[in-house]
Amino acid sequence: MKPAPFDYVAPRSLDEVLEVLAERPDDAKVLAGGQSLIPLLNFRLAQPTLLVDVNRLPGLDGVAVASDGELRLGALARQGRLERDPHVAERAPLLAAALPHVAHPQIRNRGTLGGSLAHADPAAELPAVALALDARLRLARRGGERWVAARDFFRGLFATALEPGELLVEVALPPPPPRSGFAFLEVARRHGDYALAGVAAAVTLDERGVCRRARLVLLAVGDAPVDAGVAAAALAGGPLDVERIAEAARHAAESEIDPVGDIHASADFKRHLIRVLAARALAAARLRAEAA
Repeated sequence: MKPAPFDYVAPRSLDEVLEVLAERPDDAKVLAGGQSLIPLLNFRLAQPTLLVDVNRLPGLDGVAVASDGELRLGALARQGRLERDPHVAERAPLLAAALPHVAHPQIRNRGTLGGSLAHADPAAELPAVALALDARLRLARRGGERWVAARDFFRGLFATALEPGELLVEVALPPPPPRSGFAFLEVARRHGDYALAGVAAAVTLDERGVCRRARLVLLAVGDAPVDAGVAAAALAGGPLDVERIAEAARHAAESEIDPVGDIHASADFKRHLIRVLAARALAAARLRAEAA
């Protein structure tokens, strides 16, 4: 199929983009990597009358470490670049672990961090990682900007806190606490396919090996990334032994998700995958925290 007719502009500055979005907030779509948007246009699932190409904008693809240790990632940073960046490997190992699961190298070489987050596909890896890492997202509009926590950004199926006229321009990831470990696991029919289910896990241990904090975020089992907060909170204050990890994984699978079956996996099978993947991810994160 071919997309419906649309106007096309390619502004050269962020101010120009924000001006265009402010003037036509309801009928414009932003084109970054295009790996999600172009198929939607071709199938006419999206029919904007204006396409705003932001690929020529300078300064929105950077990777930098702020003075407070935050990792600052430009929204136009290509996923393939982030996959290979040493700052990401050092300061956001969960993101580095998840990126190879995103589609295929050709997709990652064009796809952007901000594009994936703004698209908010519930089966996508990067929204789950952003939630697990307590990311902050900077949203700009004509005349101002605001920061939104990842926990408040993802609102539902392909729905975010982005308002008409706003553009996601930067993602900030806090530095991981000492003795922290991370793991990302997913199951797909083939590598590069959409995940049937996936888990992003993060744990922080004290000097005695007791869990100080845990995060467990699930993907492809809801309308948005699912923060299994009850299961993760139950791990704090005790050792991350096999029994406690297994109970947390069981609770996450049985009580914190309500998956919908499809032609690839039934709801029961998705619960089974979450139980297995959560236990494995938490155990792997614990080992990495112990070695940190």
